[in-house]
Amino acid sequence: MSRDFKITKNEGEWYDAKVVDNHGNTYQNYFEHAHECSKWVYYIWENEDKFNNVSQSELLDNAIANCVRLDEERGVEPSLD
Repeated sequence: MSRDFKITKNEGEWYDAKVVDNHGNTYQNYFEHAHECSKWVYYIWENEDKFNNVSQSELLDNAIANCVRLDEERGVEPSLD
């Protein structure tokens, strides 16, 4: 399998970045600026082995915990609604 990526943008929307790593896993994310997409593509490729050794539920748990932390730092009450 080989790495690949695609960055697109429709008028009035954010950039849509899709990345395929060496293991064939596909990742997708959205960014306001093109340079953020490029940084994210390299981030995925640099960390692909780490992502493949961690369970999906652990990644989701960490993402939720980071969202809660960001809300608390902003003074917003964390909510899953």
